[in-house]
Amino acid sequence: MELGYSDSVRENVEILDVVSASEEVGILDDVINQGESEVVHLKVGMKFDTVDEIYELYRKYAQQKGFPIKKRSSKKDNGVLRYICFACCREGKHKTDSETPLQPEPTSKFGCKAKLSARLDLDEKWRISVLVLDHNHETSPSKSRFWRCNKKISNHVKKKLLLNDKAGIRMHKHYYTLVVEAGGYENVTFEEKDCRNLVEKERHLKLGEGDAMAIQSYFSKMQKHNTGFFFNIDLDKEGRLKNIFWADGRCREAYKEFGEVITFDTTYLTNKYDMPFAPFVGVNHHGQSTLFGC
Repeated sequence: MELGYSDSVRENVEILDVVSASEEVGILDDVINQGESEVVHLKVGMKFDTVDEIYELYRKYAQQKGFPIKKRSSKKDNGVLRYICFACCREGKHKTDSETPLQPEPTSKFGCKAKLSARLDLDEKWRISVLVLDHNHETSPSKSRFWRCNKKISNHVKKKLLLNDKAGIRMHKHYYTLVVEAGGYENVTFEEKDCRNLVEKERHLKLGEGDAMAIQSYFSKMQKHNTGFFFNIDLDKEGRLKNIFWADGRCREAYKEFGEVITFDTTYLTNKYDMPFAPFVGVNHHGQSTLFGC
């Protein structure tokens, strides 16, 4: 008997199969906010083995109470970390350059004094020395998952995102499957935008399929028509583009005549590959810019 799935439901079912085919165990542990339901209590004198343990406990406490945290300051003695302070992200004062008092710039800083300070004792244990829990602003536990300190994508989920991206699965479909498996958006520790940023970062400086061959083919064709054309392409073992240099015959002749001064600018970035492009430019006898190479 064949089930009468609609096209949209069938598509979602197929995507769920792709996501969970290679490794079904453990995906929920990586997506759902594990352990956040346990009530966290803080007090002066609590001891920890590492700074990371302090940060993680304070982060969970802040998530339950509804405020973001950040590392405020730290001190070292002979290269050894001895003091650390975490504070509410609303601490400090907002500095504005606006000259119009009727149109002030938006700010998230309200001079909040909430903080947690810890010191390394002689027994090599970290102890909470200062703890301020009161805030001078409203807190919102329902918005905690949107703050940067609470966003995290595990290595397992990262692997799934990249594999599904290579398979051509749309990001909104893949993200929806993670939400379904986690039991709702409120149980996912990241947003769809974070997934897209991760994939885009992974694509950084990576050539698309056939692009490297297309560039080499084009430059070889140019070399046949212009014997003075020179190019060099540098790729790594994974086929990622490291460097390209090219200069035609006219550029090389111009360099022989006007190569005393060379300028180049690497601030330009292409939209597709986000790669710095540096044209080598000089000045000819007419005071005009002339290209030496790229």
